[in-house]
Formats: sequence, C-alpha cells, structure tokens
Amino acid sequence: MYKVSEFSALTGLSKETLRYYAQVELLEPVFIDPSNQYRYYDDGSYLLALLLGKLRGFGLTIQEMKTVMNDQSFANLEKLLLEKKKNIEVEIEELRDKIADIDKFIESGKGTDE
Repeated sequence: MYKVSEFSALTGLSKETLRYYAQVELLEPVFIDPSNQYRYYDDGSYLLALLLGKLRGFGLTIQEMKTVMNDQSFANLEKLLLEKKKNIEVEIEELRDKIADIDKFIESGKGTDE
C-alpha cells in the first residue's frame, strides 16, 4: 500500500489530481485510515492511475474517463480514442490552414514596403 505522496511520485499524478480524482470518484483510495484519514493506494490503483494519465494525455475529459472506467469491458474506449484522433486531425488541418494564411499575409505585406 502506498501513501498519497508515494503514489504521486510513483504515478506522476500530483497529490491535487489524486484528491480530485477521488472526489469525482474516478480513482478512489483503497483504504482510508480512520485514525488519521491517510489515504492509501495499492498496485491495482497504480494500473488505473497509469491508464487515467494516458487517457488524460490523449485529451479525454473527466466525464469521458469516467465513462471508460465504468465500462468494465472497455467497449467504448476504441470509439472514444478514434473520435479524439479524428478531432486532432481536424485541428491539425485547421492549424495548417492558419499557417498558410499567415504566410500569405506576410508575403502580401512585403510588396508594400519597397
């Protein structure tokens, strides 16, 4: 069992993130000591924390992560990830268009300086 500070160091999730994840019932401690209220996590929690970190890195919202965690079969995970991938691809294309517009704008201004 790991105390919050140990678990935070082990997973790379901040103590604040762990508290928040417990508050929203995304990743709850496996044991809370009634005498001092220290929260403890175990190896199973570690695997879930790694998964949550990865999902957050992919841009999933808290609600989407809760949906994934509540779906024991993880049937929706592939669908969500493919949807995120598509959204990222659209964002990349929009950013490329903006870059092209900026380049055109810069080029159009060069002719007036001479």
